[in-house]
Amino acid sequence: MTRRSLELAACGVGQVSPSPLVGCAIVAENGEMVGEGCYIYEKLTHAEVIALNQAGEKSKGATAYVSLEPHAHYGRTPPCTEALINAGIKRVVCPIEDPNPLVAGKGFEFLRQSGIEVVTGILQAEAERQNEKYIHWHKAKRPFVHLKMAISLDGRIATRTGDARWITGEESRKKSHELRAEYDAILIGANTATVDNPSLTDRSGRQRRRKLVRVVLDNTLKLSPNSQLVLTARETPTIVFTDNETDEKIKLLKDEGVEVVRIAEGGRNLFGVLQELGRRNLQSVLVEGGTNVAGAFCDAKLIDKISFFIAPIVIGGRDAPAAIGGQGAQVLASAMRLRDVEIVKHGEDLEICGYPKWND
Repeated sequence: MTRRSLELAACGVGQVSPSPLVGCAIVAENGEMVGEGCYIYEKLTHAEVIALNQAGEKSKGATAYVSLEPHAHYGRTPPCTEALINAGIKRVVCPIEDPNPLVAGKGFEFLRQSGIEVVTGILQAEAERQNEKYIHWHKAKRPFVHLKMAISLDGRIATRTGDARWITGEESRKKSHELRAEYDAILIGANTATVDNPSLTDRSGRQRRRKLVRVVLDNTLKLSPNSQLVLTARETPTIVFTDNETDEKIKLLKDEGVEVVRIAEGGRNLFGVLQELGRRNLQSVLVEGGTNVAGAFCDAKLIDKISFFIAPIVIGGRDAPAAIGGQGAQVLASAMRLRDVEIVKHGEDLEICGYPKWND
């Protein structure tokens, strides 16, 4: 039933940030499933309360399977712990603690003090993976950063003339948009914005609570007023980070609806960029930039997850851009390696996804 609570929580993908994904299943003493709930931010009611309302009187003596620790404080809603206690729940099975300092073990403690048996740790890794963005945002105090790139077999992201459409096939591009649906922001550099002129929108067709925020690192303010990003900035939030002080160009972008943020070192100050995005309650960032941006994030060790979509083509050419620029590793022993690697086939392409193990 813990797995069922995770399945229910997944129904809220794209609809809960900056809150966590939460699912709840209520099982009566006789083993009957009597209530299910999924948290959606705008609907306000928490997963536990939805499930308890479905279960009604059958909640007495039942077990609640919850994907994340119930909260014991008053926030946007009354404490879920009180709802569980008042409904007569006798046992709560929950894989992980909520890292939010307002919760952080207090929910489990309150339930135990009230005589409810609390079981933790079941499917812990799966639960942590499901809420990895939320957990990281609270623990690291910055958004979770996922680098996604489409590359050829020889590690190129475009031809020597800059042609990059399309390296991967339709199935991989569909998966890419499904990834965008999971993230709060998408980030590229000025070169990608200029060469590719992307729209950077979520075309997955899935529901989301707020629009995908587009972020451009642009120290020279080369973003064209005629670019797709600028032309659609009034409909889709667009932020440009820069250290440029050209008031005329800044005004031009702002007049078109682009938000221009000036910070020290501009787009080169990656940690500063992430801090600013975090202050805006953006939990997660999907980096789809080119060689320079990818290399800069890797050099700064600010990548939390990587997905490479590898197409069975060979581009070749000394001047064709490689996937990762920057300084890179001096020796293989210091190269970034991935853990928890997953390999999935999309049509003829392979997606390799994992989490960096940083070697100093």
